[in-house]
Amino acid sequence: MKQDIRNFELDQLKEIVSSFNEPQFRAIQIFKWLYASGVENFSEMRNIPEKLRGLLASGYSVKLPEVVRRLESKDGTKKFLFKLCDGNCIESVLIPETKRNTVCVSTQVGCRFNCVFCASGKKGFVRNLQVSEILGQVLHIRFKENVRVSNIVFMGMGEPFDNYDNVIRSIRIINCKQGLNIAARKITVSTAGIVPAIVKFSDIGWQVRLSVSLHAPDDKIRSDLMPINHKYPLGELLDACFTYTEKTGRRITFEYILIDRVNCSESQVPEIAKIAKRLNAGINIIPFSRIDGTNLSSPSRETIHRFVDSLRNMQVKVTIRNSRGVDIKAACGQLAGKWR
Repeated sequence: MKQDIRNFELDQLKEIVSSFNEPQFRAIQIFKWLYASGVENFSEMRNIPEKLRGLLASGYSVKLPEVVRRLESKDGTKKFLFKLCDGNCIESVLIPETKRNTVCVSTQVGCRFNCVFCASGKKGFVRNLQVSEILGQVLHIRFKENVRVSNIVFMGMGEPFDNYDNVIRSIRIINCKQGLNIAARKITVSTAGIVPAIVKFSDIGWQVRLSVSLHAPDDKIRSDLMPINHKYPLGELLDACFTYTEKTGRRITFEYILIDRVNCSESQVPEIAKIAKRLNAGINIIPFSRIDGTNLSSPSRETIHRFVDSLRNMQVKVTIRNSRGVDIKAACGQLAGKWR
């Protein structure tokens, strides 16, 4: 099977064209065809010499992932089911808003961490996505849907930091001026809490935003919700988050899925506030969205607002993130990559 040309960063592509005895500026031209024009055939690259196009076509592929299902929510959210070259499927979500269009991308087929509130890991981990498969989700929406993508969130299927190298490489291309040219501040990576990767990420020096799944203020509840907490308990996670904020000067956002009778008690508010204040972090409150195979439910509207008001009364910056696309199972935790 041919290697997808979008798996290579610009410097790597320069080495490839140099190996064909072509000048390196050809790599920049090719990059523009891939990311400014979204071509799916080397023959469309009109300013590239025919011989080079032939050499590229003989050794590399350039096709975007196939969409096998497209659903649109009553709130305008769109969900795409992509079939990959090996038959596996992933899902991506377009969240259109007045001033921005956000694409939520997947980074793995399945997920090995099996959080109880998330459908992505219910059938276990299959494999990491290649760089081209991560980028292909964005490129399809940009060019096939003709949407000007302004924001990228790595919050779809899988754990981004469990596919660290490919996620980092895809971010470089997304951010690259000759690539998708999306500002680093418009890119958010979310992690369930892989401590070594958070520390490693703090050394990169980018302005990419980091979100961390908190979901509980203590190890007992967090371990029940997120098995990863057994390996990286809350204390270690918060130390890594502190290292990140100290090194980067950037604020972390904690994601907190609110689940009825599990993690929304008034008695839990002081500990949550303590965590947020230690790190000067904001908290995104996300009401639980129902998934198959669990009897969990979202708290009442009154409980949600009482919980949020209590946090705000303790001078914590809190945002309620309204779930988009619930009716098409496109909300947080609902992506499963099913097409049968």
